[in-house]
Amino acid sequence: MFPSLLVNVHNLLDYFTLVLAGNGHNFRAHGPPGTGMRFFVTCDPANIRHIFTTNYTNFPKGAEFAAIFDIMGDNLFNVDGARALRPRVKIHTVLSSPRLVASMEACCRDKVVNNLLPLFCHMTSTNALFDMQELMSRFMFDLATTALFSVDPGLLSTDMPPMDIPVAMDTVMEVGFFRHMMPASCWKVMRWLNIGPERKLGAAHTVLRVFIAKMIERRNIDKVHVSNDEEQEGDTVRTTLTWIFYNLAQNPDIVATIRNELLPIALQKAPTGAGAMVIFEPEEIKSLVYLRATLYETLRLYPPAPLERKTVATKDIMPSGHKVHAGDTVFVSIYSMGRMRDVWGENCLDYNPHRWLSKDGNTLRYVPSHKFLSFNSGPRICPGKDIAVMQMKIIIATVLWNFDVEVLEGQSIRPKSSCILQMENGLIVKLKKRQA
Repeated sequence: MFPSLLVNVHNLLDYFTLVLAGNGHNFRAHGPPGTGMRFFVTCDPANIRHIFTTNYTNFPKGAEFAAIFDIMGDNLFNVDGARALRPRVKIHTVLSSPRLVASMEACCRDKVVNNLLPLFCHMTSTNALFDMQELMSRFMFDLATTALFSVDPGLLSTDMPPMDIPVAMDTVMEVGFFRHMMPASCWKVMRWLNIGPERKLGAAHTVLRVFIAKMIERRNIDKVHVSNDEEQEGDTVRTTLTWIFYNLAQNPDIVATIRNELLPIALQKAPTGAGAMVIFEPEEIKSLVYLRATLYETLRLYPPAPLERKTVATKDIMPSGHKVHAGDTVFVSIYSMGRMRDVWGENCLDYNPHRWLSKDGNTLRYVPSHKFLSFNSGPRICPGKDIAVMQMKIIIATVLWNFDVEVLEGQSIRPKSSCILQMENGLIVKLKKRQA
């Protein structure tokens, strides 16, 4: 099985999906002799509930995970259990504060009005093609840095300055994916020799350490907060937005439904700001059900973190009947779970926001987190979920109402080999201003 994993490493998510679908949502794999690599791969909702909730203390991230993401240090991204409990409670309290939530919403709204819309107007006036994925990375980096440090790097400007920090962060996730699939001895030798992906990672680490040290010194902020939840939230938003724009371009009927949901709000507003745009306020779109359903449908098929890695602490029997042993590595394929007919029905591959709606269409249908894992589950459930969802709703509502987004035909759209579900070649689009 391991040779097959290596052969398919550049298409691993779809390979996992194919094998899982043919093996009852679970399979095992072993690494080369002498490496001690033992994998259990699953997308079974019952197993996921067991791993993340029922018996979560037996499935920590483990020491190997911390070694893979050594740049993160000893913070919440890498630790579990009692060491993580108090900081997570603290962060959850902070991120759920109405005052902070309102502040983050306002910050996002202002960034859209003052930077994103003027840039989009410039793009329409020049009829320019651009990479939506890169632009969303610029937007979220500016937004996160402004919120954390009160410093706007200005990446979202017409001259498109270099993206050293976001590119370095992406490198960490790409090489982290490579490390997941390789024997630790191999990538550690490559790191020692400073060759291959490890050479690229070393340069990225230098860029990130200089930036983080500068920002921490400037604001005297705890490094845990800098490198963990805000970064994960930014990854969720920028990655999901790219896949949303791609899928909406293929589904004009869904775009029309979203615009119909926005229409009663838009009719009460006079166009303002850059190029006489309609601006939607956070409170105005908070209760829009179909817009949220569209976000969730995107997250179902394109989860920002497509794989979750866990280590087995002591031997256990999974709800599926599979035995796992201490030291085994468990991969939970969130990407695959959204593509399982037994989980999501015969139309699981269809992009269909209506699957999230109640019969009357007025509310969202309840789906348990062990079936929809994009915001994690159990004790590690994402504390910034509501902020991330609102940021996406602000951006999508404002962009879709004011512009038509056209995806350049003939592109090769496929996931990058990374711990974050980015597009390998970006998403080249063109905008057209909608007529009032």
